[in-house]
Order: sequence, then structure tokens, then C-alpha cells
Amino acid sequence: MTAELTVLSAFVARMPDPAVQLAAWGVVFALSTLIQAPSTSLLPTGTALARDVPSFRSLARYAGGILLVLTLVHLLVAATPLYGVVVRGAMGVPEEVAQQGRLALLTMLPWSFGTGVRRFLQGVMIRHGRPRVVIIGSMLRLAVGAAVMAVGSAAGWLPGARLAAFAIIVAVLTEMAYNVLMFAFGVRRSLAARDPAAEPLTLPRFFGFYAPLVLVTVLTMFVQTLVTVVLGRMPRPLESLAVWPVLNSFLVMLQGPGLAYTEVSISLLDRPGARAMLGRVAFVASAALTGLLAMLALTPLSRLWFGSVSGLTGEYLDLAVAGLWLALLVPGLRLVGSWYQGVIIHARRTLAILESVAVFLVVGALVLGAGVAWGGTAGLYVGVVGLTFSLAAQAGWLGRSAELLRQERLGVGTTLGGAA
Repeated sequence: MTAELTVLSAFVARMPDPAVQLAAWGVVFALSTLIQAPSTSLLPTGTALARDVPSFRSLARYAGGILLVLTLVHLLVAATPLYGVVVRGAMGVPEEVAQQGRLALLTMLPWSFGTGVRRFLQGVMIRHGRPRVVIIGSMLRLAVGAAVMAVGSAAGWLPGARLAAFAIIVAVLTEMAYNVLMFAFGVRRSLAARDPAAEPLTLPRFFGFYAPLVLVTVLTMFVQTLVTVVLGRMPRPLESLAVWPVLNSFLVMLQGPGLAYTEVSISLLDRPGARAMLGRVAFVASAALTGLLAMLALTPLSRLWFGSVSGLTGEYLDLAVAGLWLALLVPGLRLVGSWYQGVIIHARRTLAILESVAVFLVVGALVLGAGVAWGGTAGLYVGVVGLTFSLAAQAGWLGRSAELLRQERLGVGTTLGGAA
């Protein structure tokens, strides 16, 4: 699924007015992702709490209400003067980019609903041993999105940013429909009629587990949106805004193992010997991802990727390659942090994760703010450095919390602050 952003950006880069359209697509995707951020937490929530039919039904009701609210928020931002306040005012996006982004943001209206439903069902299916359904659905989504972009760009249906928004919505709704069918005709039957060991999933209990995860996700996405704000307020704003979705999509693709590792850990930690094995895999994979990214940066492969594959040229290509050097640690840090996060969520200590995101937010805001005050280099570089420092601080805090939890379990006497 993480390859999707790279594919969409590569098509946009080859369409008319690529710099403005890439910049508009980056702004639209950042806003849409921030708005739908609470739906992201439905995946680990479904993995952890959907133990039987009653708990699934309760979760489905709560999820439906959340997705309705998020869709209304998206409509409010896209269709009212609030768009100008946010995009032109708070984010400082150039006027030509803001104009191209508005209709694209309206096109993204079903984004929260589509991603939220499929995430919730994916969490349930992961818990009940059907991760292959998730893989097939993601491949289907990528194929549909790429097909829409290929046909639409060749026929000149829409400008690049709007076409990317249309393609991703068609792809997401297709994947959602596939997940609904697979759940209805397969996984639903494996749900126990009632788990006698499970507590009733009341609304307070749901929000006690879910709310800290939502705050975690929203604050994380907020820092990533701050990166877009920095790009628009520092030297070379158009170039940085145009290159950021290309570089970020590549980094997100390499973070794929990390993005999935939280749910993997939650679903497997109950098995004998799982903790030691999962921890070893996390650190070995983290080192491997860092080595892979270093190899790409050291060789002509980086210019091949950002040039021939992603469609960047000239100064935009140079900016992306230089930014990659600053991002060497990002995928590995994401994976290690996800491992610790899985351990903590498995122990139902979600408040510790909220603490880590507060650290992420503070460090990110300080680095980005210092970069804006300095103003001595392109915003893209400051954004990547801010992301790296934030992830490092968050992983360190999560590691500390996981170690305190381990000591508590062993009876050392140390407690991990705040159960949720």
C-alpha cells in the first residue's frame, strides 16, 4: 500500500505544470491525512478488542460514528472559507498551489470513510489470522489507483492533483469493498458468539483504550503537517512543496515494515517466546532498512529512482537526492518505535504511547521552529531533519516505557505511568 503515493506522484510529475500540481497534491494529501488521522487507530483497536460478536458489533457502532464526524470535518475544511484560513493563512501555501488544491481536497471527501472502514476490518482480520486478505486488498488498491492515473493522465481528464485525488478515492473505495466482502464471507464466521473471558465493550471502556491512540495519531500527523507549513515559509517554497510528496512517499514505502509491525506485535505477543523473537526481528530489520537507504543514497540508484521513476528533473531532482541523505535513519527508527508501541498496546498501557507522541511533537516543533527562525536553507532539508529528530526522541521514550513495563512484570518494583 505504501507504494501507492510513489506511483501517484510519479504520474503527477509527468503531467502539465508538474511543480504546482505536485505541491498542491502534497498539501491536499497532508490535510486529508490529518483529518482522517483518528480513523488510523481503528486498526490496532480492532486487532486488540474484537474478540467476539458482541465486541465486534459495539466496535462497529463506535467506528461508524467516528467516521461520520471525520467526513463532516473534511467537508467543512474543503467547502467553506476555512480552507483559505488553513491553507493560505496558517500553512502559508502560495496562491497558485492553494487554488489547485481546493477541488482536489473536495474530491478526497470519502477518504476518511473509506480508509476507516477498511482499517477497522483489517484489524479484526489480523486478529483472527487472516493477514493475507490485507495484502491482496492492498495490491488491488494499488492496481486500481495506477490504472485510473494511467488512463486519466493519457486522456487529460483532470489536472494532476485532482486526478491523483480521484484515483486514490476510487482505489480506496475498491479496497474497502473487497475487505467488506472478505470479512462477511470468511472472517465473520470465525468470531466467537461470546468470549466468556471478555468484558463488555462499553463506550467508556472503548474510549479509554481508543482516545490515547487517537491523540497519538493526531499529534504525529500534526507534526507531519507542520513540515508542510515549514516548506511554505522557508527559502525555495515551491521547489520544497513539489519535492516533499515525492521524497515522503519513498520514505513511507520504506517505512512499510515499521507501519505494520505494531499490529503484528499485538497479534503475536501472546505466543510463547514471541517477545524475544519479535524484538530481534525489529532491530535486525531496522539495521537492514538503514543500510538499504544508505546504499541507495551512495549510488546512482537514488537519481535513477527520483529521476527515471518519480519523474523529477533539474533542481527538483538534486533537492530530492540531498534530502534522502538527511533521512537515512527514518525507516529504521519507525520500525523500532512500532515494536515498542506494540508491546505497550498489548499490555493496555496506551497512555505511555501518548507520552511518547508528546515528546515527538515537542522535539519536532523545536527543530522546525528553529529552522524557520534561521531561514538559511531550503525548507525540505529542515523538514526531513525535524522528522528524523522527532522519530529518534519518540523511539527512545517508547523504549524506556517498554523497559519499565518489563521490570514491572518481573516484579522489580518500577511502575509504568498511567494505565488506560
